[in-house]
Amino acid sequence: MKQYFNVAALALALTASASAMAAEQNLLSVHVLNQQTGKPAPNVEVTLEQKQDAGWKFLNKASTDKDGRIKQFWPAQPAATGDYRVVFKTGRYFSEQKQESFFPEIPVEFHISNTTEHYHVPLLLSQYGYSTYRGS
Repeated sequence: MKQYFNVAALALALTASASAMAAEQNLLSVHVLNQQTGKPAPNVEVTLEQKQDAGWKFLNKASTDKDGRIKQFWPAQPAATGDYRVVFKTGRYFSEQKQESFFPEIPVEFHISNTTEHYHVPLLLSQYGYSTYRGS
């Protein structure tokens, strides 16, 4: 019986390690913080698009979790260098907070030059302004 529990514990540890590794290997994550409250911004819809000759190609869509994060935002496809943008749908977020906002959407364009690195796009948000940078 003890051996069964040891094997089960080992299997659980390997599964957790594999999940953690998969999260670390995902190319892209985002984080939204509300500067006015100092708290994460949950339920902000975000889209990911890749620049193409004729415009933008949709790749993925998700909403931030209770911590204001989308930890694994790169879609289930091989990583590729190029120009991308994430579009934060902030108008709906502020509407749900019963607040006005000047920016209904915030597009952030960036370039991926090395597909072995992780790219993190944080957004510091307020009703009438925002700031972003390449995070880690």
